[in-house]
Amino acid sequence: MSHLRTSEPEVTLDLAREHGLIDEEYAKICEYLGRTPTFTELGVYSVMWSEHCSYKNSIAILKTLPTSGTNLLVGAGEENAGLVNIGDGLACAFKIESHNHPSAVEPYQGAATGVGGIHRDIFTMGARPVATLNSLRFGSMSEPRVRYLLDGVVRGIADYGNSFGVPTVGGEIYFDKSYEGNPLVNAMSVGIVKQGETASAIADGVGNPVLIVGASTGRDGIHGATFASEEISEASEAKRPSVQVGDPFTEKLLMEASLEALKTGAVVGIQDMGAAGISCSSSEMSAKTGVGMDIDLDKVPLREADMSAYEILLSESQERMLIVAEKGREKELMAVFDKWDLNCVVIGTVTDTGRVSYKRDGEVKADIPADSLVLGGGAPVYYRESEKPAYLEKTGTTDLSPYIDVADMQETMLQLLASPNIASKRWVYEQYDHMVRTNTVTGPGPSDAGVIRIKGSKKALAVATDCNGRYVYLNPRKGGQIAVAESARNIVCAGGKPMAITNCLNFGNPYKPEVYWTFKEAVGGMGDACRLFDTPVTGGNVSFYNENPRGAIFPTPVIGMLGLIEDCDHHTTPAAFQAEGDEVLYIGASRSGIDGSEYLSFIHDVTAGDAPDLDLEFELLLQQTLLQVIRDGNVASAHDLSDGGLAVSLMEKAIFSGLGANIRLDLPGQSTTEQLFSEAQSGVLITVSPDKRELVTKQFHDADIPAYHLGTVGGDRLTIEEFVDVPVAQLTAIYEGVLPEAVSGTQAV
Repeated sequence: MSHLRTSEPEVTLDLAREHGLIDEEYAKICEYLGRTPTFTELGVYSVMWSEHCSYKNSIAILKTLPTSGTNLLVGAGEENAGLVNIGDGLACAFKIESHNHPSAVEPYQGAATGVGGIHRDIFTMGARPVATLNSLRFGSMSEPRVRYLLDGVVRGIADYGNSFGVPTVGGEIYFDKSYEGNPLVNAMSVGIVKQGETASAIADGVGNPVLIVGASTGRDGIHGATFASEEISEASEAKRPSVQVGDPFTEKLLMEASLEALKTGAVVGIQDMGAAGISCSSSEMSAKTGVGMDIDLDKVPLREADMSAYEILLSESQERMLIVAEKGREKELMAVFDKWDLNCVVIGTVTDTGRVSYKRDGEVKADIPADSLVLGGGAPVYYRESEKPAYLEKTGTTDLSPYIDVADMQETMLQLLASPNIASKRWVYEQYDHMVRTNTVTGPGPSDAGVIRIKGSKKALAVATDCNGRYVYLNPRKGGQIAVAESARNIVCAGGKPMAITNCLNFGNPYKPEVYWTFKEAVGGMGDACRLFDTPVTGGNVSFYNENPRGAIFPTPVIGMLGLIEDCDHHTTPAAFQAEGDEVLYIGASRSGIDGSEYLSFIHDVTAGDAPDLDLEFELLLQQTLLQVIRDGNVASAHDLSDGGLAVSLMEKAIFSGLGANIRLDLPGQSTTEQLFSEAQSGVLITVSPDKRELVTKQFHDADIPAYHLGTVGGDRLTIEEFVDVPVAQLTAIYEGVLPEAVSGTQAV
């Protein structure tokens, strides 16, 4: 087209390849445009068709997940975040996303902007964020760079979240050499909005103005989406410019201004500028309603005046939004954003062309069919080659019998307590403000889920993140099932009913058949569990290319689970013994097998066997029965069995309370090692007052759920038959000391 500027670099197939596009994709772009793309157009397609934005290698598999349910108000992918009906005219918006690659090269800003981005997805829906969680993975703490990454990520999350003023109420941290050089930083945000007051990411109304609001646009984050769609290598360090820079104080202003602007009624549609910046928000909003936009990039507030159209469109500068307003009401919005000292500038118009057109210096630099750029439109969809990993033959047939005999059970338990995956994460969560806004009922630490009170009602939200990548590595389908099952069990242990999930699927390179097979199987397992538990998938994020020269990470499909507590007075207290004389009961399935356990990995340096046992039907029955017993007010405390098995759950309940217990192992038919260290699923440790022991036992037996009396709370020592007798104070010292010593480099773990 003659009006397109021609002074940019000449676009060739080689240049397209440098932008991460394959030959077939470049040919498709030329076909969509009917000509060779301009340099700016090539840049827009490269980010919009990156895996990070287009989901081209995952969308076909994601569509197999259950995405509808009675409590869902919008379907997966329809808006910036999932939206669930929580009653009383309220809805909960929640979502989890990754910022893995940025955090690997610039941990502080990578993590900080991950928190900022996920909060924008929530308040762009018209919801006010009320809580955040994070799911983190790192390599061995014996490595100085891992300690550097951990420190930077935690400070980034803390500084941004604390300044923004939203409590961090939960999360998880794992350490394993598979994450060496490629940490996982997944951030989840939860918000509340009145039903009927939500906003949509749409462009509508030909002639309506398009406004950019918030911070000015700079060169930070250019090609961030493309960077997130390739493997990490030594060259990644040179891509620090692809990492955005965040400002939580500006984001706080932007949130308040955006929520106020929505109340004016002048906003037709609004979308966060995250990955791919203006190019993404303008094309996605247009494609959703079949309209177009004419954008004048000369009007975009810039931090650097000499920026090209290519740079402006691809910039991922933080704290920005794109708004479509009702024509004639621009000044109302400008007044709102001016009050909050933020930019609010008309940069374009909604058209009926179905194309996004971008001008710079008075000349059209790009003119693209909006639908050709987006997921569900012209963006490519691939079914990659898949092949069952060869390693599964070896891990699945490994003889684990040599590890069943334990010479010194007490010493083994104390060693396991010193695993960084088991030990206290207080060093981390004490850097987070988890009480701001005063709605936090249960925060991070001694709890299975975070609990946030819904002001003005007796209800509360229970939220949790969960995934054990080792399980998924050993059995992808069962590992995916367990991730959902355990996150739901965490919600139930807090007294909540699981309602829906969001997910962050962290995997290696999808072009490798074994990685893609694992991805498909894990998603299949998630779907199995979600359908049975009636916890539909509201959306989330896929993060591929989590590899470095040493190999891929453990496949890690992190589940963010939302639950509802109908009466906050009946939520279970944190997972601690509550009172002297309380009875300790084990509820659930047999403790069989040591496959995939932390005991096997940390004590013996063996990652082998199958994923732990799981019967989904039994798991559902256990959760339903436990929730009813909790709602009846008969449970003093509840703590699910997960990493480290029964041994760790007992030690944690003692540590969290300072109370001891006298325990006997009364579980039939299994070795002592399995009873204590098996991570077989569907097990919960509860305590009840002595007068309720018989009633509670009957409630579970009537539901065909085994219930075993293990002992009684009391004293200041934890004893287990004749082979464990240890002061709670000693357990606490070990549990609390591991991470601070590891961070300081005084202990190799």
